[in-house]
Amino acid sequence: MESMDLRHGLTKEAPLRCFWEQAGVVSRKLCRIRYDCPSCRFDRIMRRIADENKQLKQEGKVPKGKRGKIISWQEAMRTRPAFRRPCVHHMKGNISFRACTHDYRCSNCDFDQYFHDQYVVHAVVRPVDVLDIKGFRIPQGYYLHSGHTWIKIEESSTVRVGIDEFALRLLGPFDRIQTPLVGKEIQQGKVNIDVVRSTHRASLMSPVSGVVTAVNAKLREKGNAAGQDPYSDGWVMTIHTKTLRQDLKNLMIHTESAEFMEGEVERLYEVIEETAGPLATDGGLLANNIYGHMPELGWERLVRSFLRT
Repeated sequence: MESMDLRHGLTKEAPLRCFWEQAGVVSRKLCRIRYDCPSCRFDRIMRRIADENKQLKQEGKVPKGKRGKIISWQEAMRTRPAFRRPCVHHMKGNISFRACTHDYRCSNCDFDQYFHDQYVVHAVVRPVDVLDIKGFRIPQGYYLHSGHTWIKIEESSTVRVGIDEFALRLLGPFDRIQTPLVGKEIQQGKVNIDVVRSTHRASLMSPVSGVVTAVNAKLREKGNAAGQDPYSDGWVMTIHTKTLRQDLKNLMIHTESAEFMEGEVERLYEVIEETAGPLATDGGLLANNIYGHMPELGWERLVRSFLRT
């Protein structure tokens, strides 16, 4: 795969030019919502007009007036020579110029998947400040679900989803992690992530509602990779959500996450002591592979108690 010139991102003051302006359909239009096109009223209106004009032309009719000249920004780009059709990621200001090679059908583009895997994960998702709650990490800015999944809000209405360190150390390492296919609609609080360890299987709940836009394919064959770096390379999937504001009400962040994790660790101590007797003062059992070291805790019991499924 070719290398990319990744920019450091635009400042808040830098004007973002709307796709419709960049394609020359309109003379002047700035984007104020960081290219969250599905949430943009202007984009919806323009696409509707463009679709109406396209339908009229297919019927052999001629659209009239200035409105009749409107075509989709993608169609406008297609009128240019191939070398002057910029990749969407260049149009957003994330990379230096690269021509679009898939007719603006990003879902079919290997580079688009590569970009999200390499740029978004390493430049956006990788946590900097991390809370340490009794030996378990929670990065600042990550939202936790009570079923031990997390989200990190990215550009537009996209969130990255993963499994928190507590669940990975409690039940993992996993042989594989399975997710819904790209395009699948999922619901917050419903089981959508399956983890497999030998003959054991468990399901985790999705922290938000929306449509799956990407999956971390390597986890299907090597699920233990999630435990090596759970909050960056170990991400599970990305979701485009239209209900983020509502979904966040059911998630935890900052002090709420810390209090929740403290409670979970205390409950785990209680479960271990009920089964194996008092712990050593150093709490040495709460390392990696807790279930592997203490299978007598019971897989089903741990899943029911902590994943809440």
